[in-house]
Formats: sequence, C-alpha cells, structure tokens
Amino acid sequence: MNIIVCVKQVLDPQIPPAKFRIDSEAKRILPPEGIPPVINPYDAQAVELALKLKEKHTGKITVLTIGGVASTTVVKYALSMGADEGYVLTDKTFEGSDSFSIAYILTRAIQKISGYDLILCGRQAADWDEGLAGSILAENLNLPLVTLAQAVEVSGKELKVKRGILDGYQFFQVTMPALITVSNEIGQPRLPSGWGIIAAARKKIPVWTATDIGAEPSRIGDSAARRKLVKLFSPARERKCEIIAGETPAEAGAKLGERLRQKRVI
Repeated sequence: MNIIVCVKQVLDPQIPPAKFRIDSEAKRILPPEGIPPVINPYDAQAVELALKLKEKHTGKITVLTIGGVASTTVVKYALSMGADEGYVLTDKTFEGSDSFSIAYILTRAIQKISGYDLILCGRQAADWDEGLAGSILAENLNLPLVTLAQAVEVSGKELKVKRGILDGYQFFQVTMPALITVSNEIGQPRLPSGWGIIAAARKKIPVWTATDIGAEPSRIGDSAARRKLVKLFSPARERKCEIIAGETPAEAGAKLGERLRQKRVI
C-alpha cells in the first residue's frame, strides 16, 4: 500500500518557557538560539504508524512538508526512520497561510503525487494546536476521514480504526483511499537507525513551489487567510502572598475562610 504522511517542523516542545521570545509587532515567535526545530511529535507518530503498516503489508511511504528549505531536515528525519521518499513545498507566497490554505497546498501536492491508498496526519501541531488541516485536506480530496486514531488495521481495501473519545473509544470501518489523523496512543515513534541516518543524508529532497503544484495564488498566503492573528503575547503572571495570622490555629483558620470568601475562592 502507498501511504502519504504530512509532517511539520516545529519548535522543540521540550524548550523551557523562559527560552521563548515573542516579537509582538511582527506577531511571531523568535526561535531560541542554538536549539534546532524538530518534527512535530504527533507527525512522528503518524510516520511510526505508516512504518508499522508498511512492515505488515509492504508498499511505499512518501513524506510531505510545507516550509522553508530548512524543512528538509524533518523530511530527512522521517526518511531516517524508514520512509521511502519526501518532498518539501516551499514558496514565498505560502507565507501567512492559515489551516485552509495549508490544506489546499497539501491537496495540490498530493494530487500531483497521486496513486495513494492512505494519507496520515498528526492529530494536531505542537505549536498552534489547531488540528484543522487534516480534516480540511480530507474534505478537499473527498476522502473518508477518521480523527484521533489510536490503532489502525488493514483488511483488504478497508481500514478498521479505533478512535479515541473523552470517555472511551469508537470503532470505524472505512474504505481506502482514506485520511486518518493519528493520536499519541499509536505508540512511541522509533528512533532513526545509524544506517537510516546515513541513507537519508545522501538523499536529495525535491523542492516544489506553488507553480510546480499548480496552486492558485488567490487561495494561498496571508491574503487568502480566513482568520487574522490580531495579537501574540506572553501572558503576565503575578504572584501575591498574604499571611493570615491568629492567636490560635482555629482563629487563623476562621480568618483564612473569611478572606477566601471575600476573594470569592470559596
């Protein structure tokens, strides 16, 4: 089976909050010096699921990402895990794209690749946590969609998908081609092997522009965005300490209770 996995490059989620800096005027996050971006953790789990399915049913895994030329690193990371090929979609006109435009760009690239049985996306990105692109992509391609997949099995031309919900799980059966967004219950992504890293480093990753995929200028970039980022800032956190005292523990407790009622905590 032929599987396409959509991945994204994000700031390392393990970076301490104190390391983040925000340019409020430009409305963007400034990457910390010396800490390289990484593959979105949920997307790495999507790659892991693709590899498990390939091991059982053979086939090919193709990885797609949108970003600058530096995004080649996340494609090569997926290749070092065991994916077969990858593409980077980069163009200045892509800048400022929202989830709808991103899904459109991926749609055009996937239509160019064609011949797929399954498309996998992470359940959401670790930076903005919107979790929209996968669902919009399925709508664009007119594919069956199951989100938050915890497990996937292939039976002939059908997929059996276990989907997580707040108080349990659901089971779905869909016909391929289909699109699945992958949740963390799939399991820990494997680490790249030494040989995988060497093989990935030797591979040349094709770069496609908006022209290469036939993207309409009116549907990409900041001008096509359906929502606008009005303000980006770090919330101010204040801590205050008030000592409640009394002649006896009972008196201190009574005063504490009264103070909490005044503050409407209780």
